[in-house]
Amino acid sequence: MLKLFYAPHTCSLATHIALEEAGADYSTALVDFASDEQRSPEYLAINPKGRVPALVTDRGILTETPAMLAYVAQSFPAARLAPLDDPFAFAQVQAFNSYLCSTLHIAHAHRMRGRRWADDESAIAAMQRKVPDSVAACYALIERDMLKGPWVMGEQYTICDPYLFTIAQWLEDDGVDPGRFPHVVDHRSRMLARASVDKALLDELAAEDPL
Repeated sequence: MLKLFYAPHTCSLATHIALEEAGADYSTALVDFASDEQRSPEYLAINPKGRVPALVTDRGILTETPAMLAYVAQSFPAARLAPLDDPFAFAQVQAFNSYLCSTLHIAHAHRMRGRRWADDESAIAAMQRKVPDSVAACYALIERDMLKGPWVMGEQYTICDPYLFTIAQWLEDDGVDPGRFPHVVDHRSRMLARASVDKALLDELAAEDPL
């Protein structure tokens, strides 16, 4: 059985949704950021990077959301979560997810993770001030050139969709006016109507507030 280590309000939600879409047999393990569990020796033995998500498989442990999403798509081909029979189309899926991981998510992280890149308080404050502009620039590119609609890759739902949905939930907190990006917001609404998304969100909400 697969085991997903996750934390609410993080990009681990993308893999959580993909596992639901795939009909995978999996379990979850909450990593409690409030108690710095991600830095505990026990968790570092699973993921030395000290971050979520991490996915335990029968062949070892995977980290990094694009890799985990590709693994889910390839492990459950019947779910048709990626164009596995078309190398170019699959590379396009990987390119989109890589952009989310390496550019959009990093721009977002400057809002609360500035100490990863600087110690100077004024530099950290400058990074935070830049977030609405840098994040909006990423969404402008997605809105204009990348989101083919109704799903990211067009008519076929893929592993790009839960990843975009996960990060797009942070638009408002990043100081970005969602009204500027109607296609992204429509995609977010379309995702919320999917049973897999509802199930993953409910699971994570229950873990966050067990009472």
